[in-house]
Amino acid sequence: MWVRRAAIRPVPSFAQVPLRALSEVEEQLAEDDEEARQKLDEAFARFEQTQPAMADRIAQVLGGPLDETALALGYFLTLAVWLAFDNVFGEELVEVTPLALAGVEESLKLDEQLRMADPAEAVDSDDVIAMEQPDVLSFVHEHVDAALEANASEVDVDDVHEIYRIVLIEVLALSYAVRPPTNWGIQMTTEFTA
Repeated sequence: MWVRRAAIRPVPSFAQVPLRALSEVEEQLAEDDEEARQKLDEAFARFEQTQPAMADRIAQVLGGPLDETALALGYFLTLAVWLAFDNVFGEELVEVTPLALAGVEESLKLDEQLRMADPAEAVDSDDVIAMEQPDVLSFVHEHVDAALEANASEVDVDDVHEIYRIVLIEVLALSYAVRPPTNWGIQMTTEFTA
């Protein structure tokens, strides 16, 4: 019997972010007028208020020595991902605690180590996350690829990788922070006993 070794917990199906939510956020962030900038500032403030541990961890990465492309990509992606989760789940998205955030980072690190130790392992950790949040990872890959392509001669790929990693951590942490619907356990129990 083949058993896949993984340290990343599966994301519950009720916590998946649809592509339409990401498209709406992208349109919102693309607006370039005074009202849009004010909404963006308010969104940043709300993110820092509702997700302080996540905001602090992201600020640590964005405050590091990053090239301009990676920095701009980091601000855009981390805010876009949070806004998509916030727009879709609202009050059902609970605060990511420092302990939960540390757990996500450790599980991602452990998963990467397990996969590197097994030369037959054909799936990367980000592929596992993409199976759990396909639309979010597709959105992230699209923007990372575009940033790398547009700035190929001047971008620091290691800086972009650091941004990509914190976005993966954010995606997992926020996915686990979605509270299940009140009837979630009832549906499973009914189906199981039927």
